[in-house]
Amino acid sequence: MRFISFCLAFLFSGFSFSQLIPSVSSGTIEHIESFESKYVDSRTIDVWLPDNYSVLKKYAVLYMHDGQMLFDSTITWNKQAWEVDQVASKLLDENKIKNTIVVGIWNNGKARHAEYFPQKPFESLSDSSKLSLSNQLQVAGRTDSLFSPVSDSYLKCIVEEIHPMIKATYSIKKGRKNTFIAGSSMGGLISLYALCEYPKVFGGAACISTHWPGVFTVENNPFPSAMLSYMSSSLPNPQTHLIYFDCGDQTLDALYPDFQNKVDLLLQKKGFNNLNWITRYFPGADHSEVSWSKRLDIPLLFLLGK
Repeated sequence: MRFISFCLAFLFSGFSFSQLIPSVSSGTIEHIESFESKYVDSRTIDVWLPDNYSVLKKYAVLYMHDGQMLFDSTITWNKQAWEVDQVASKLLDENKIKNTIVVGIWNNGKARHAEYFPQKPFESLSDSSKLSLSNQLQVAGRTDSLFSPVSDSYLKCIVEEIHPMIKATYSIKKGRKNTFIAGSSMGGLISLYALCEYPKVFGGAACISTHWPGVFTVENNPFPSAMLSYMSSSLPNPQTHLIYFDCGDQTLDALYPDFQNKVDLLLQKKGFNNLNWITRYFPGADHSEVSWSKRLDIPLLFLLGK
């Protein structure tokens, strides 16, 4: 566990990925440095276009968090990547998913936890609970001061600034049926939160190895219950939205199955079924880009399948 904590701390320590442009084995990357926002700090965005991208066609769009980890393992801190270009290209070549572009939104180091932490569930906690979680995150190196999520502002950046830019620049299909969001760990939490907060924008979310604790302990942790309560009142209509969850049971993923089981029960109560919701468990899988890459085809097929 100490090794896991070290790796995660290094990943979000503020190490600069600036000027590192990912290479891909298929398709092309359009690299946008320092996209300016009035809501959050500027950040890099990578737009992946599949082979034979054409303005004469229309494409679905998949927004993904932790954009610097998606395409090229040679520029990532742990020399791992999701290999999104390879997985998506294979599915496209096999005609299994609709034409799609992927927008990778890079995280900003230490700002990541505050941007990805669902804000409304956190704000529903008592002051003492907020302080306890803040202290844990300070010890874990996720914040230097009193923790305060800014995920509402981060989502505004995506919905009000990045999404309009993508629509104006690329040949994408309009509407939530063609607009999706995905991420892992804290990126899984913010993807679910995005779907709940903006059901008219996003038609589905892939929440991979979702970091339900929010912090790094499950004992005396009020956040998962607050998140469940929020979901109970805020989940989108199962008739019009798709949700994918998964988790392993090794390294950090060992924290997730019990929480995921509770989420599964809630989804059933809310009317979700195998037509609009999938939860997959992967015994033996750990918390890494290598593991996520191996199973990425499953959520892509679920969200984007023809």
